[in-house]
Amino acid sequence: MLSVALRTLRARWVTFVGSFVALALGVALIAVMGLSLASSLNAPDGKPERFAAAPVVVKGADTLRVPTSLGVQVHKLAQPRAVPAGAVAQLKKLGTVVEDRSFAVRARGGPGDLVGHPWSTAAFAPYEIDAGRAPRAADEVAVSGDWARPGERVRTDRGTVRVVGTVRVAGTGRVGSLGRVGAPGRTGVTDRVGVAGQVSGAVARRGFENAVFYVDERAAALSPRSVQLVVDADAAAVREAVRGSTGVQVLTGDARRYADADPDRDSEALTAMNALFGTAGGVTGFVSVFVVASTFAFAVAQRRREFGLLRTAGATPGQIRRTVFAEALVVGVLASATGCVLGAYGAPRLAARMVDGGLAPGWFTIGDATWPYHLAFWTGLFVALCGVVAASWRAGRTAPVQALGEAAVDTRAMTPGRRLSGLALLATAAVTLALALVGDPGELLHRKTYVSRPMLLITAVALLAPVVVRPLTRLIAWLPAQLPGAGGMLVRENAAAGVRRTAAIAAPVLVTVALAGSLLGATATLNEAKADETRRQTAADFVVTPASGAGFDAATLGGLREVSGAEVSATASSAVYVLEDGVSLARSEARAADPGPLAATTRLPVEAGRTSDLDDDSIIVNREWQRHTVGQRVRVWLGDGTRKSLRIAAVMTTGTGDNGVYVTPRNAPGAPVDRVDVALAAGADAHAVAAGLRAAVRTSGGQVLTKDQWVRATRPETNRTTRLGLLLVLGIALLYTGISLANTMVMATSDRVRELAVLRLAGATRWQVLRLVGAEALTVVTVGGVLGLLVVGLNLLGMWSALGLLSAPIPIEIPWTAIGAVLGACAVTAVVWSVIPAALALRRRAVEPAAVRE
Repeated sequence: MLSVALRTLRARWVTFVGSFVALALGVALIAVMGLSLASSLNAPDGKPERFAAAPVVVKGADTLRVPTSLGVQVHKLAQPRAVPAGAVAQLKKLGTVVEDRSFAVRARGGPGDLVGHPWSTAAFAPYEIDAGRAPRAADEVAVSGDWARPGERVRTDRGTVRVVGTVRVAGTGRVGSLGRVGAPGRTGVTDRVGVAGQVSGAVARRGFENAVFYVDERAAALSPRSVQLVVDADAAAVREAVRGSTGVQVLTGDARRYADADPDRDSEALTAMNALFGTAGGVTGFVSVFVVASTFAFAVAQRRREFGLLRTAGATPGQIRRTVFAEALVVGVLASATGCVLGAYGAPRLAARMVDGGLAPGWFTIGDATWPYHLAFWTGLFVALCGVVAASWRAGRTAPVQALGEAAVDTRAMTPGRRLSGLALLATAAVTLALALVGDPGELLHRKTYVSRPMLLITAVALLAPVVVRPLTRLIAWLPAQLPGAGGMLVRENAAAGVRRTAAIAAPVLVTVALAGSLLGATATLNEAKADETRRQTAADFVVTPASGAGFDAATLGGLREVSGAEVSATASSAVYVLEDGVSLARSEARAADPGPLAATTRLPVEAGRTSDLDDDSIIVNREWQRHTVGQRVRVWLGDGTRKSLRIAAVMTTGTGDNGVYVTPRNAPGAPVDRVDVALAAGADAHAVAAGLRAAVRTSGGQVLTKDQWVRATRPETNRTTRLGLLLVLGIALLYTGISLANTMVMATSDRVRELAVLRLAGATRWQVLRLVGAEALTVVTVGGVLGLLVVGLNLLGMWSALGLLSAPIPIEIPWTAIGAVLGACAVTAVVWSVIPAALALRRRAVEPAAVRE
């Protein structure tokens, strides 16, 4: 069998080249993803950045830890606690204590991620003076980076300041002779550079942050709250001093990195990257099996007379099946080996691109793990053999009499097994959708769901495609067939007669159109639903937002409330934690607001209770909560970890999942006001109120937006990682589509050489035959596009139904531009790879190929 398979591969290499390329690329992608995942499993421990030179860092409680029967449940607190005053007093007896503060700064011409710190903390990175000197007065600052130079005056949301020095992290380069910053606690110490005239502000590299350093007193005024501090004392003595202070952490060594901003960013980036590669790997496996199965099925259909001759010569059905399996085995081994080589070449380059794009930590590189190669190789071989199972079974059922068949019309394109499998998958998709809509409609809005569900429908529709290909082809080609001449009629009849050929060519188009429309349509529909939800819930005429993440200060809030004709509702972002089923600690985003103004500026989607019933002893929840009956009491933990029992005052609909909960400001301790909704009083002039609001926030740099501007500004966008994941998935699908289309078109056209020669003998010119071949390719691509749109419609219909049940109805968003681009690419590929082999075949005299026997 192996020798027969090798001779067949050599004689029919055109038939198998597409499967080889598709498998090799699939194995390469699996190898790349496996190597990336293996490299991320052994991530090195992070090193401290801002506190690399700090002796001991004491950090207030920033996590909520709740013991359950399944272990301790942990969540980050929305409002970390400060180190208790009693503990601070004890620490000051041990040595110098420096309070750390971090607050956002927005400067004209500066980076968007500027962060302010007290000057006395600069020594803990350690930073070095690069040019100029240290700040000494309230209106003086030192900055990192090269965006400002000493002597410049810079306008910020914290007031206009004068840059008196630039700094850089020690060890990042050298510009002149540099001095070290002042010692901890010595605010105002001046460190001069050694060479005059080196006031360029140049820094060798940015380091880990864009910092603005103020004198300590000014930093304390701008950010009164401090949640961590540095102690110059023995670590054991520090731990003894804070013993009994719940949640307070003493950080030394590498653990000091937990005092840096966002210490978990590396692990979060790796988690997102793993999800990205996992999704892409799943799609790669699915499309690989799909393409290989489609290619082998079409190849077997083309060779039915060959198999009939083998049966006539005495071959058994088992021998025919083993021959087909042997062919797949050889292709699988060669393609898998090639894919592993390509994966070893591509993995380091992909890792570098991920680092450059900010999607992976800077230290991320590919390791020396070998198991990804084994996984990729054996997966490729398994995919090859799985893809040929159905084809080999059909080949074995070929009857000897089929060797005498001359008809080109496919009479039994749909077998009972294929029909049963297609109907079973279609029923499975329908039942799972119905169960989700009845049980948990919100599940359909999750990324994992709307990425995986299309694959079930794609497979079902592809299996059932032969049933609808003939009538659909006649419908699509009906109008061209009515035109003068025989061209339109021939296109219709040829495409309708070759059901297997049409279905095989339409299948990859179906996959790509369905994936592009379903994934992009799902994200667009969900984003539009969230934007519409924001629009419906906003009753305010204006929304005022702060210029930085620190929120509004008391003076600015007072100025806003004094604007004539404005009803002001100041709200703050926080969180509430609840233990469900005694084992799961769930976090809900919360907004703290006074109930009176809240009712005037916000239309909450309340389905039970009243917004006005909210008070310091109650909470407004949504239907996602395990307890959501008005009047019930629920035990929660507030944003700072305080445990409290609150009465449910009202219940909101679930919506898109962003409704969260509402509490009063007293139940959100430490949460700064980060949004002010303003409604116009009766008879108030909108222009006058807007002018008053702008005047009130002018000094703090706040922004006054109308309702429409606010809705546009807060419109949800697909985050970068998700967008890259979708593009990767669609890129894989489009690549496979191109390979499969090109291979199938070459196979189909080479099989029709005699047919095309007969057309030439019947009087058709060479260009007429080529136009006929191109028109047939376009017709078949249209058939695949229509079937893909059917899958898109069914998928988005499920999401639309879920949004309706969640009280967030919205019209379906279909990404016509993306679908048009995909169809255009498929059409060009199909036409090119059908016309080129046809043109090559037509270079011979028409009588020669017409007389050639198979």
